[in-house]
Amino acid sequence: MTSNAKPAAVDLAAEESRKTAKRDALMAIEKQWQGDWEHRGVFEVDMPSDDSVAPEDLHDKHPKWMGTFPFPYMNGVLHLGHAFSVSKIEFAAGWERLQGKRALFPFGFHVTGMPIKAAADKIARELEMFGPEFVVPEELETQLSELSVDAPKAGGTFRGKKTKVAAKTGNKKYQFQIMQDQGMSNAEIAKFAHAEHWLEHYPPIAISDLKAMGCKIDWRRAFLTTDHNPYYDSFAQWQFNRLREMDKIKFGKRYTIWSAKDGQPCMDHDRQSGEGVGAQEYTCIKMQVLNWSEAAQAVAGSIPELKGKKVFMVAATLRPETMYGQTNCFVGTKLTYGFFQSSKMDEVYVITERAARSMAFQGLSPADGQVVQLGTISGQDIVGTKVNAPLSHYTDGVFMLPMDNVLATKGTGVVT
Repeated sequence: MTSNAKPAAVDLAAEESRKTAKRDALMAIEKQWQGDWEHRGVFEVDMPSDDSVAPEDLHDKHPKWMGTFPFPYMNGVLHLGHAFSVSKIEFAAGWERLQGKRALFPFGFHVTGMPIKAAADKIARELEMFGPEFVVPEELETQLSELSVDAPKAGGTFRGKKTKVAAKTGNKKYQFQIMQDQGMSNAEIAKFAHAEHWLEHYPPIAISDLKAMGCKIDWRRAFLTTDHNPYYDSFAQWQFNRLREMDKIKFGKRYTIWSAKDGQPCMDHDRQSGEGVGAQEYTCIKMQVLNWSEAAQAVAGSIPELKGKKVFMVAATLRPETMYGQTNCFVGTKLTYGFFQSSKMDEVYVITERAARSMAFQGLSPADGQVVQLGTISGQDIVGTKVNAPLSHYTDGVFMLPMDNVLATKGTGVVT
């Protein structure tokens, strides 16, 4: 008995080919002429050599134009947003060429900053956690399944559970999963634990995509930022040195998001998580302890490092002007507070550990970034302690009261 499956499959393939015939023909023409442009170097633009005119009149006879594109960051492939933005400069370059100008469109690839290093570090950590085959334990797989986005209800408003960063990466929790979605093998992914490999892998893909788009780019002038291109690097250094000589820039401190691990500021797009988070400014109110509660006295008395030092409950507030009417102060009864040495050796702050870490980078600890904890105390034990409220009408002091909903992740954990 003979099967008709093969002829049916052939007919289906022929039908599909007919459907895409026009597209395939246009793409073949496109590739032909793109190859011709590249072979003849039609988008390579040099300074004109014309001895018939004076140097100052050179550009009148040979008008020029140059445009470029904000260097895309090379921690992944180019996406539709890049294509939309590059199309603007691409069309402008084409128009200027039609006007008879020498239109130069150079292209750079951004590899400065922390995202590549952060992503490489994530791959290195995931190799340690899961091994070269990236086998995720079952309990972690369960956590991943909870990262889904709610489907919008008919007539309702779409609401997702994920942040902007999570939306960019889909429902992938780990870096290796994102790269697996790009069709990479586990052996290839392991190479990305080294930051240099990102610079070798993604720029050639970007160049291939831009060539396929037919962009009028002079690829002789393509480069990576940082010291991977010594000419560009020296130009950037010259700019900053010149601006400093002109007293236009100064070195100093300002409030920013800081990476304690990397020892440098961590800007919005440099973060592997926490995109969109900004610095929150609080005013801290130092309230010296006048009389400990009985339970707190027992704890404080057992810590020899507190002897002879002034101890302050430090409250963080967004409304310091309201402190004139302060009648009391609150602590979380379920929180654990610490006694932290301040930058003044005779003063100790009672705050949460999280607050102490943040304040250590703001000149409020013995050394920059150094947290010195002398002991701990529960919020429940602090209740009943009398403190001096420096701006309050109650000059004899106010009392520390309990509050169950105080968060250790907000302010100092002391509320007023």
